[in-house]
Amino acid sequence: MTDAGDLPALEAELSRVVRGDVGFDVTSRALVTMDASNYRRVPLGVVAPRDADDVSAVLEVCREREVPVVARGGGTSIAGQATGTGVVLDFTRHMNQLVSLDPETRTAVVQPGLVLDRLQEAAAPHGLRFGPDPSTHSRCTLGGMIGNNSCGSHSVAWGTTADSVQELDVITARGRRLRLGQDWAGAPDGLRALVDGELARLRTGFPELPRRISGYALDALLPERGADVARSFCGSEGTLGVLTEAVVKLVEAPRARALAVLAYADESAAAQAAAGLLPFGPLTVEGMSADLVPSAAALPRGTAWLFVETGGESAAQARARAEAIVRAADVVDALVVTDPAGQRALWRIREDASGTATRMPDGSEAWPGWEDCAVPPARLGAYLRDFRGLLTEHGLRGTPYGHFGDGCIHVRIDFDLLTEAGVARFRRFSEELAELVVAHGGSLSGEHGDGQARAELLPRMYGQEMVGLFERAKGVWDPDDLLNPGMLVRPAPLDADLRFSALPREPVEVAFGYPLDGGDFSAAVRRCVGVAKCRTTSVSGSSVMCPSFRATGEEEHSTRGRARLLHEMLAGEVVTDGWRSTEVRDALDLCLSCKGCRSDCPVEVDMATYKAEFLHHHYAGRRRPAAHYAMGRLPEWLRAVSRTRTARLVNALSAMRPFAWAAKRLGGIAPEREIPRVARRTFSRWWERRRSERTVGSGDLVVLWPDTFTEHLSPAVGQAAVRVLEAAGLRVGLPPTLRLVRPPVGDGRTVAMDPLSVLRGRGRVCCGLTYVSTGQLDRARAVMRRTLDLMEPVLETDAPVVVLEPSCAAALRTDVPELLHDDPRAARLAAKVLTFAETLERHAPDWTPPRVDRPVAGQTHCHQHAVLGDAADRRLRQAALLSGELSGGCCGLAGNFGFEKGHYEVSTACAEEHLLPSVRDAPDGTVVLADGFSCRTQLEQLAGVRGSHLAEVLAAALEGAGDEAAGGGIEPEGER
Repeated sequence: MTDAGDLPALEAELSRVVRGDVGFDVTSRALVTMDASNYRRVPLGVVAPRDADDVSAVLEVCREREVPVVARGGGTSIAGQATGTGVVLDFTRHMNQLVSLDPETRTAVVQPGLVLDRLQEAAAPHGLRFGPDPSTHSRCTLGGMIGNNSCGSHSVAWGTTADSVQELDVITARGRRLRLGQDWAGAPDGLRALVDGELARLRTGFPELPRRISGYALDALLPERGADVARSFCGSEGTLGVLTEAVVKLVEAPRARALAVLAYADESAAAQAAAGLLPFGPLTVEGMSADLVPSAAALPRGTAWLFVETGGESAAQARARAEAIVRAADVVDALVVTDPAGQRALWRIREDASGTATRMPDGSEAWPGWEDCAVPPARLGAYLRDFRGLLTEHGLRGTPYGHFGDGCIHVRIDFDLLTEAGVARFRRFSEELAELVVAHGGSLSGEHGDGQARAELLPRMYGQEMVGLFERAKGVWDPDDLLNPGMLVRPAPLDADLRFSALPREPVEVAFGYPLDGGDFSAAVRRCVGVAKCRTTSVSGSSVMCPSFRATGEEEHSTRGRARLLHEMLAGEVVTDGWRSTEVRDALDLCLSCKGCRSDCPVEVDMATYKAEFLHHHYAGRRRPAAHYAMGRLPEWLRAVSRTRTARLVNALSAMRPFAWAAKRLGGIAPEREIPRVARRTFSRWWERRRSERTVGSGDLVVLWPDTFTEHLSPAVGQAAVRVLEAAGLRVGLPPTLRLVRPPVGDGRTVAMDPLSVLRGRGRVCCGLTYVSTGQLDRARAVMRRTLDLMEPVLETDAPVVVLEPSCAAALRTDVPELLHDDPRAARLAAKVLTFAETLERHAPDWTPPRVDRPVAGQTHCHQHAVLGDAADRRLRQAALLSGELSGGCCGLAGNFGFEKGHYEVSTACAEEHLLPSVRDAPDGTVVLADGFSCRTQLEQLAGVRGSHLAEVLAAALEGAGDEAAGGGIEPEGER
């Protein structure tokens, strides 16, 4: 093994012989210390090979220096087999291509780094698909699936990955290039002799069940099974050779599908019923219980469900098959869905279980380790009862779910892996559960492989002699034990290398409250378990996460990658300079703070908050980037312009190229950006001048929040909102601008003031968003406390606080109470915050909006999606006859992000993903909706399109304006 002193020489030699990327830097190593398991190993370096020649070169250099090599795909392995202490081969960067697809032979040639969904997309036009489909299908790779012999929800119909493999191109540790197939094709020297000498053991030593993944599949080499070397290689977890290309078989996809959701009284009833459904030929028989369902509203009545999918030549045939299963099943309730969108929504509930299972109902943590044991399907009910009993005996909790039709169960268990006593209990439980699985005729692994989590216990399943045969097979393929050592044979202990052991035992001092993590930043970072939903390369529906990864394709710009770097920062071994780390800073630099991960990540990682926390500590006592002063303190600059009545001068200067160039250079603003124009008359001044014309309704009082963007940059939005709210019969008021004693709330004026308020001066409420997003948390807290002081009279009323800017509403609902967790007023204010649509729905339920009767295009604001929800907006649009759906993703401007120097390219890439195409492709007469100032600015600067807030569209329709006005084309008086 190369010691630390030889690392520069190893890096230099690899860089000389490899055309791909060689990374021995802190970031490259930190990103691959973990997969989705409980384990952590620090590699020497990472190589992203470009082709098989690169792989061969890496193996030669590492063999000479006795450096282990670990092949890695999407890094979603749950047993620890995608981590290592030597050189990690990352196939996702370059060797990720679909080489060819032949519809006639129903085969495809793929590279190991190809993501499964890309293969499915290419096969779909031909009516074909790859059979196995793990829940991580949007980011797992074919190489990883072959290494683990992955299965997925359709295995009852199409089997495991081994069933879909035809030929494999493999390079051995000693550099031999082999083409593996049937009839001993590609077998290394000595393998056939080994098998011929152990035929009896191989014929009797393996349990017969559909999900037996544990150990080496040496029984595939039996003559009666075709001596299939490729099949035998599947599930070897990178310990026998390095895969460089694969010929895989495709299956015919059903023309139509139906999904029967069968409800049962409890999970045991569902488990017992699963095997009886197999004779009907379903495509899936998946099970889960209510513990894993955030809301069972979309599911039939019950506490456990089977998701049974059927196929057919037509929708009617698929439905008929599903209904036949419902009639044959003894269920509490059932639902049959043929609508593709409805089916996708239900499947997302099941697929997200791998993440939601990491949190118990009370919020405590749960971990993998016994993620996928499998037993004969007919024994599943009995096994689950015994399994539950073992959990109770050890004082542990877990919620099983998974592939009930194959007898394979996934479960996360609330192991205490932070203390010595907890780790000891983890070991005792593991040993006893292994015995239980074997007693039921099962396999320790039914899908994800043995890795480090279970390999130590393989003798309990196979006996010492069979495990000895595994070791001899490993010796034939890899006599130097170079490839992924410590996995499958001669394994590392199951309680060694736990990733939690490196974290600090005491909570670190932080600014945010982290209420869902007990105030512990380490626990917040531990939320990321590595399932990598953030690494998807496309978004579906209204989802957002993770726009920067989709723009760059780099792991360090994914939510998982950033969480890994924060984990290593806390561990202090790879990232050694803590909060001052430039590596962590650079990875967070391209985080748009879109908050998409807060809702789209199954475990609700909140990278926007973590980024703000990091920047707060990173720049403590230090000079900040210019953009933090220019845009982070934007409310202060705009208030100064308003007080000095210099908006016209500012706009004139910003329109002059030399002045604009200088301002952008001094302010750290991207030179490609235009500086937005400041309104000559603020929203509040318009409000004051309109006092005599104001219509006072008889309805509920609502307090309209004059956010910085509405106040100074888009007062037309505020004006429109006032017109619509008053038309709905509501009484509109503004927050006080002085701290009051017993003021009336409703007109924004100051009456009966505190005498000291004159000394304090006038103030404006502010959510603190720009300070938070730039990590100026001390200043943010001061601004928020001043706001709470001003809002005290409002907090004593029943009036809601209507916030028009989605990012400001999200900040008031989440950032304010989480940053001022010691001030109860913060939670009271957060509870009052409503969006424009929510206000109309709750406080003017009988009001009918004007009929706009036009299609819409645009994008749901990312903060609205992640924090606020858009159900009320959808209903309001529907009532106004605004047809069509808004796209998902993020506009890319994201407040200050897209204006900062160095971010323009990523910002535009995010906009080009969904927002700009949706507007370009929209038919004539389409209303372009964009409730956020950032979204409207991005549209204007990149597409020359003026987007409108929903309030503007409704106000224009109320006033009977022409088509141009309804589409947002008028220039309101406040903008002139």
